[in-house]
Amino acid sequence: MGRRPHLLPFLLLTLLSACQPLSDRGEILVFLVRHAERAHDGGMAPEEDPHLSPAGEERAIALARMLEDAGITHIHSTDYFRTRETAAPLATAAGLSVSLYDAGDPGAIAADLLATPGRHLVVGHSNSLPDLVTALGGDPHGAIDTMEYDRLYLLSIGPGGVETVLLRFGEPLRPS
Repeated sequence: MGRRPHLLPFLLLTLLSACQPLSDRGEILVFLVRHAERAHDGGMAPEEDPHLSPAGEERAIALARMLEDAGITHIHSTDYFRTRETAAPLATAAGLSVSLYDAGDPGAIAADLLATPGRHLVVGHSNSLPDLVTALGGDPHGAIDTMEYDRLYLLSIGPGGVETVLLRFGEPLRPS
């Protein structure tokens, strides 16, 4: 809760800047998030490609609610159930399709993002998102912990450089 009071001024500035089209400012906004909680987290043996757990489904809905008015124009996901299911509620609400990318090649997705004006949501993994943030010129703020699902990056990419804002959303995971 201590980090959330700083969210309101940032959101107000983002909303005010949204009045001017991104193409006029030469900016690209990229929201990056790890997939939500997967089935069998912290307990049973993991599956190769697990679906989301009920808590993960709730977090995916919370992400969609948080970004529903953000003007997302593109959604990108790796080709796993958990990432596609994390992106699905926002994709459905926004009427967008989800483009698949290879998390093992952060340079390729970074080049695609930098060449495509608009507002992007990228859903990835704890072991690949920090590299992608770095490839975009942002600050990954360290590694993502194994059970950390509430980290949301916002990268504002424009002529003046890249600004990284680290946000939190949904409930923090409470280990049992």
